[in-house]
Amino acid sequence: MTQTSTDRPDDRLLALRGLTIALPPGADRAFAVENVDLTLRRGRTTCLVGESGSGKSMIAWSLLGLLPPGVRRAAGVVDFDGVDLAGLSERRMRGYRGARIALIAQEPAAALNPTATIETQLREVFAAHPAHRRDATSARFGAMLAEVGLPEPDRILRSYPHQLSGGQRQRAVIAMALALSPDLLVADEPTTALDVTTQAQVLDLIRRIQRRRGLAVLFVTHDFSVVEDMADDVAVMQDGRIVEQGPTRRLLEMPETPEARRLIDAAPGWGAYRQSAPSAEPLLEVSDLCKRYVGRGGVTVEAARSVAIEVRRGETLGVVGESGSGKSTVARCVARLIDADRGAINLGGVDLADVAGRALRPWRSRVQMVFQDARSALNPRMTVGAIIAEGLVAQGARRREAFNRAERLLEIVGLDPHCAGRHPHAFSGGQRQRIAIARALAVEPELLIADEPVSALDATVQEQILDLLDNLIQARALSMVFVTHDLRVAGRICDRIAVMREGVVVEVAAARDMLERPQHPYAKALVAAAPGRRAAA
Repeated sequence: MTQTSTDRPDDRLLALRGLTIALPPGADRAFAVENVDLTLRRGRTTCLVGESGSGKSMIAWSLLGLLPPGVRRAAGVVDFDGVDLAGLSERRMRGYRGARIALIAQEPAAALNPTATIETQLREVFAAHPAHRRDATSARFGAMLAEVGLPEPDRILRSYPHQLSGGQRQRAVIAMALALSPDLLVADEPTTALDVTTQAQVLDLIRRIQRRRGLAVLFVTHDFSVVEDMADDVAVMQDGRIVEQGPTRRLLEMPETPEARRLIDAAPGWGAYRQSAPSAEPLLEVSDLCKRYVGRGGVTVEAARSVAIEVRRGETLGVVGESGSGKSTVARCVARLIDADRGAINLGGVDLADVAGRALRPWRSRVQMVFQDARSALNPRMTVGAIIAEGLVAQGARRREAFNRAERLLEIVGLDPHCAGRHPHAFSGGQRQRIAIARALAVEPELLIADEPVSALDATVQEQILDLLDNLIQARALSMVFVTHDLRVAGRICDRIAVMREGVVVEVAAARDMLERPQHPYAKALVAAAPGRRAAA
């Protein structure tokens, strides 16, 4: 254990000096993090921002001694309140992890044990730290859940993770992180998977708790609107190095490095609206669409109730709303991946709701879908050439002809056609999404349905995919239904926006009108809750 000097200011909690983290042999670069200096202070939030692969999460994990197998600290000091954490044994590190340094993970469903109740998992937090075991009482747990804004704490304690919404699961994870009153809270992309209103609630919760407890917060993100809402200080990362850092307002308004300027410029903002002139002729007309699901105990959930939307030829219609609003259900009904209980899906004069079985096959080429998670949507056992060619072969194309077209499509979406023989795991997230788009385009559809296709991507890759979609739509006269919870993205790529709530379309308007002059109270609340909106207003 290395003791550092005691002449630091009282508010300085953590200082990284020359931190270097080495990747395993054969990685795309030698170091995940190289020669990083960073200071965190009590009562302040520092945002660590950068593209995927920039090293920001590696820094977060290193503070808790949770580096992946094969990844190691090669050099540097992690000075936490006078102690070099990098020099501690695993046994001593466990005394800091959870007790003094706590983590809020990006995906609460993965962070929580699906086989244990929330109360059981809270008890495990206390059981890992003997000095706190006497505090592990149901009354204490209920108070912790109430502090993070969870209703009916007794019911939540008895619940399993799958019985909670995404926002409730993230609040439970925050309660566990705060359970032992840590000094440093590490939040690793904690709102990426949440809809806009839940995201706003979670960000506000972290802000309030940070101020009330005087915590130091390290907030890892790729979203500059979150930086604007949350950060006192910002550090921008690229290729494992911090290229610029400073107070938030100064860095956002007057970045000194081209790397920081590029990331800021790539972030979707307010007021960037698509310029297009779609036809007045409708391609898709959905009317009275209803879909119900029967859950546990026979409880019926109406995911879509009398939904009516229209998509014109050459138009992109955005469908936005909170998680559970029914937007993905409508998209999957239109794509005929699930059957609606009632309603009409009129495509080019034919009601697809009445088409079934083998008769539906010719229509599959006219409507194609791009899913949110390209990793799970692409067959890991197939080469990307075979994945793209598969639809063409199913439609009767000769295999060689289909593979030749797959290579041309890879080039069209900005990838090297020679990579057709590689498997999906060999590509980055943005590249996999390009492959998914190529697969959808292979059968030359008239209507593209994109279900949250950029929500998991960092700002620069997100902008590249949006540009690609926009260019393809205009070049091929495609129509698109674009499902998203990000209103800035909807304004960037959509001609019109439909807002859904609890299975109902509550308002449809031109993108500019929806984002600048929403009429329905829920649409107004949705726009007001969007990150960065207060600054734009």
